[in-house]
Amino acid sequence: MPEASDDVSTHDVFVTDFPKKGFGIVDYLQGRVHFALLDQMKLMSKSGMNQTQIKETILATITEIIDNFEPEKESKSS
Repeated sequence: MPEASDDVSTHDVFVTDFPKKGFGIVDYLQGRVHFALLDQMKLMSKSGMNQTQIKETILATITEIIDNFEPEKESKSS
């Protein structure tokens, strides 16, 4: 992952908070993922990536996360 930035204004521009009230857990988690993906795509677009590059990068990352997910280990440590 890229190095952490201390620039709060950059975080304010590219990080959208998802409201915590009024949603069930599934809707809340899906909303957070949705907002995070939109924020990431906005940042990638502003940095000069085109839609195809953005799609390929995000799909590769999501595929890696899913491929490395081991529910037995995750549920025991949670």
